[in-house]
Amino acid sequence: METRNRAILFRGLVVNLEQMDVKIGPKGWHTYQIVRHPGGVGVLPLHADGSVTLIRQLRPAADGKLLEVPAGRLAPEEEPATCGRRELLEETGLTAGTLEPLGILHSSPGVFDEVIHLFVGRDLTQGEAAPEAYEDIETVRISLSEALEMARDGRISDGKTIAALFRAAGRAA
Repeated sequence: METRNRAILFRGLVVNLEQMDVKIGPKGWHTYQIVRHPGGVGVLPLHADGSVTLIRQLRPAADGKLLEVPAGRLAPEEEPATCGRRELLEETGLTAGTLEPLGILHSSPGVFDEVIHLFVGRDLTQGEAAPEAYEDIETVRISLSEALEMARDGRISDGKTIAALFRAAGRAA
């Protein structure tokens, strides 16, 4: 990809905004703005009885609370599995004996460069949750089949959660 005139327009707490011109073959140069994000991880905790633990938390960008897999932002140079284990423990108190990769998700590639690494966590043990000071999290344990139905009918609208649910269910089939 050929680019020119790259500039950071905004540096934020979590994201930066970059503007650049991109050459689109014979169509010439076109200006793009990209939200730069360090990436994240989502973990679907799947219990031996076939239930999953999701979290309900306030998402100001969505103007309400959403039901999601435990997830978080990658620290610089952090391995995705390390981030996933940390976020799972902080948000739910769960520790996974095994984390199985479910691939990646591009959350909105027309605007964001964010890549979310998805995992299913198995062999779970319960401990104490320790959410961040700014997080108000409620855990919700439901059957995988109920969570899939909620994803189908729109009661679960978070993209990473929908992807993790269907990818995990596809492996179990």
